[in-house]
Amino acid sequence: MPIDASLVGREFPPTPPLLVTEAEVATFAAATGSGSQRIPATFPIVVTFRALLEFLESEQVELARIVHGEQKFAYERPVVIGDELTAQLSVTGLRQIDGTDILRTSSTITDAAGELVCTAGATIVHRADA
Repeated sequence: MPIDASLVGREFPPTPPLLVTEAEVATFAAATGSGSQRIPATFPIVVTFRALLEFLESEQVELARIVHGEQKFAYERPVVIGDELTAQLSVTGLRQIDGTDILRTSSTITDAAGELVCTAGATIVHRADA
């Protein structure tokens, strides 16, 4: 089933806070092969992906039918150990071409004080039912 075009402009509830710990960063670095002791620039994808999964579940979109097409981050400040990050996803665009949905999302990632840490933009390609 195609993604409903009325989702464009809709904002979804924020994720529960993710505490950034040295262990979380080490796990992410090991999984991505960065091997760095620093927090990788792509680390916010951890909380952003949680927001995406919650969106997919709420809209009953099967994860197996999507491909992650693009990801961008725009930083206000670096992520630091001790941050409690929350992501709030909104749908910013949708194109439908020959049974394929090309969905644009934006997630605002904030700290415990509600201050903007970064914005993550993503393109998701969704293959509708055959």
